[in-house]
Amino acid sequence: MNQNAKEYVMEKARELMNAHTCCQEAREAAQAWLDAVGTEKEAKKAKGFIAELEEDLMPIDQLIAFAESEAGAGVFGDKAGEVAEHAKAVKAAGGKYCDCPACAAVEAILEKKEAILKIQ
Repeated sequence: MNQNAKEYVMEKARELMNAHTCCQEAREAAQAWLDAVGTEKEAKKAKGFIAELEEDLMPIDQLIAFAESEAGAGVFGDKAGEVAEHAKAVKAAGGKYCDCPACAAVEAILEKKEAILKIQ
């Protein structure tokens, strides 16, 4: 991976870790990868990082369905309707994924997936 791409992904990994919507597993995978950058463990940690991110990225239709469900109401409370409407607007604008801070960082990182996994 060229240095500019690596720095970009490192910046996005930090954004992910700082996002209030980031789950603990993604935070840990990001930190493990950041700690391994420049070491013999980098490629292995990159694979784990990417695998975690691919699990966590929320497709917009899934977010809409969740926000409109009882489980979604349990998570979002009285904001569930607003979340669903926002997600529908994101979808109408062509968005494929949730646009919360964590998912936005994940989507940006995954755009560099091939470069991350080709670390030598």
